[in-house]
Amino acid sequence: MHVKNRIFWIAAIISLLLDQLTKYWVVQHFQLAETQPLLSGVFHFTYVRNTGAAFSLFTGKVEWLRWLSLVVSLGLVALGLGWFGFLNTLEQLGWGFVLGGAVGNGIDRFFRGSVVDFLDFRLIQFPVFNLADVSINIGIICLLIAAFYPASNSNRRVR
Repeated sequence: MHVKNRIFWIAAIISLLLDQLTKYWVVQHFQLAETQPLLSGVFHFTYVRNTGAAFSLFTGKVEWLRWLSLVVSLGLVALGLGWFGFLNTLEQLGWGFVLGGAVGNGIDRFFRGSVVDFLDFRLIQFPVFNLADVSINIGIICLLIAAFYPASNSNRRVR
């Protein structure tokens, strides 16, 4: 069976699985608000729940955020299926990571009512986040590189 945009699906599935497995581990091994320093004062695992978007923006607006993540995810699935044209390798990686992250946080919003966050960089006072957020940011970086370096876009093909 030929799968279009194979790299897209691999990136999406791997990022979703890593996100959900790490969140499951945190929920099973930490109490809410519990923190475990890995490098004291620099990086901790801290279990928090986020009812907003990335970095706690729109806190308490989980109802519309869950539907937004569903619509975005469905649009990205259509993109991965090739409904909107061809994606080069970097675009596949980018959109695949964004899909994996959107679905990961969407699952939390639908089934937990909030997103599980646990990566806590204290050295720079950064908001606590999770691997879905990391995936989305990696995806955006890939898409920015693809947009700013069109030479890499010249090799368009379906996978």
